[in-house]
Amino acid sequence: TKRPQASCSSPLAYYSTSNMAATFLSSKLRHTARSALYTTTRAVSTAIETKVNGLPVKVYNEGGAKRVCVTKDLPGERWIDVLARAGCRVEVCTDPQTILDNGKIKQFMGGKVDGVIGQLTEDWSEELFAALKQAGGSAFSTYAVGYNNVVVPDATRHGIPVGNTPGVLTETTAEIAAALTLAAARRVCEADVFMRAGHYKGWLPTLFVGNLLQHKTVGVIGAGRIGQAYAKMMVEGHKMDIVYYDLFPQPKFEQYLSNYSAFCAANGERAIQVTVAKDPEEVLAKSDVVSLHMLLDKSTHHYINKQRLETMKKDAVLVNAARGPVIDEVALVNHLKANPNFRCGLDVFEDEPEMKPGLADCANAVIVPHIASASLWTRGGMATLAASNVAGILTGKPVLPQGSNVLPFVDMPLGSPELEATPSIVNASELGLKMK
Repeated sequence: TKRPQASCSSPLAYYSTSNMAATFLSSKLRHTARSALYTTTRAVSTAIETKVNGLPVKVYNEGGAKRVCVTKDLPGERWIDVLARAGCRVEVCTDPQTILDNGKIKQFMGGKVDGVIGQLTEDWSEELFAALKQAGGSAFSTYAVGYNNVVVPDATRHGIPVGNTPGVLTETTAEIAAALTLAAARRVCEADVFMRAGHYKGWLPTLFVGNLLQHKTVGVIGAGRIGQAYAKMMVEGHKMDIVYYDLFPQPKFEQYLSNYSAFCAANGERAIQVTVAKDPEEVLAKSDVVSLHMLLDKSTHHYINKQRLETMKKDAVLVNAARGPVIDEVALVNHLKANPNFRCGLDVFEDEPEMKPGLADCANAVIVPHIASASLWTRGGMATLAASNVAGILTGKPVLPQGSNVLPFVDMPLGSPELEATPSIVNASELGLKMK
C-alpha cells in the first residue's frame, strides 16, 4: 500500500499527527474493503472431481470453451471467477505428488490445452513450453512474482507469453523477514522448544538471553519494494539506523528515511543514521542485522559465501526471504556451528525443499518452509493475478506496462472497466503484444 505524499514542503509533514491518523484510517478502510470483497466473492460453479488424462482433477466451469490447466490448487475463489468469465474450463490437478515432475505436467496438459498456471517449484523451460505449444497453448503464468524457474527465452521462442504476480507480496514478505529477524535475535524458537520439552523450572537471569534491536543497525541488500518495506518496519518500529546497498539509486527511499530521522529528532528521539553503502561488504561489516532482498540470477548465486559471512559481526543476524541459492548454505551451516552467537532466519533454501546437512541441527537458525507470501489476502491475490494473466491473453486484452499498479485486479468488482487488461506479462515486448 502506497503511503500518501506529504501535502506541504516540510520534511515533517508526513509525520504530523493528523496525517499519520489519516494514513492509518485510509489503510484500514482499504484493507477492510479488500477483505470484504475477497470473502464474499463466490465461484460461478461447483468443482467436479474426476480424472483427466489419467490424473485426478477438480473441474470448474465444465462447459468452458477454453481449457486452462492449473498444476496445484490455489487459495480463494475469485481467480476461478476470472477464468470462468473468460469462457475457460478450469482443471486443477489434485495429484498427491507435492511437486509435479515434467512427465506429469505433460500428461496433465495432454493433446489440447489453451493455457497453464504453473508453480515456482516446476521446471518451465524448453521441454514444457514445447509441449504446451504443441498442445495448442498460448498462455502461461507462474503463481509467483519471481520466475527464476522459468526460462523466458524458451517461452518466447515458442510464442508463449509468460505472466507473473507482482505487487501483492511486498508487505507480507517484509513481515516474514521482520518476524524471522525478531525470532532469531530474541531466540524465540529455541525458547519454544525448551518450554514444550518441559525443561522450564523457573525464571533465571541468563535464560535465553538474546540481542536487543532497538537503536542497533539494520542492513538491507537489495532496496526494491520488499527491501524498503522491511527497512521501514525495522527503522520505524525499532528506531534502528540503516545501511543499505542497491545497484540503483533510491532517492525517494532516502528522502523518506531523512524525513523520518528529522521527525524523530523533532520529537525528542535520537535521529536515525542513514548510510548508502558503496558495496555489500560495508553493509555486512556495519550491521547487526542483514536482510537479503535481491533477485536470483548468475550474479547473485552464492552472493553470501564463506568470505562474506566472515565479514559480518560475530553476533549478527542474517535473514533471507528472497531466494535460497543467494546463500552458500554449506558455508552458512559451518559458520553457524563455529559462531554460536551468530543467528539466521531463513524462509528459503538452496536445494528447496531439502536443507543442506547440519542446518536442521543448528539451534541458532530459525527455519520456516517458504511461507513469506502465506497471508490469505496475498496468496489469493497472486491466484487472481495469475488467472488474469492467462484470461487476458486468451481473450486478447492489452498488456499493462511492467511496474503498473495491479491491485485493481485483486480489489475491484469483476467486470470493472479498469480490468480490461492483462496485468503482468514479462516478455510482452519481445512478443510484440499490444500494450495498454
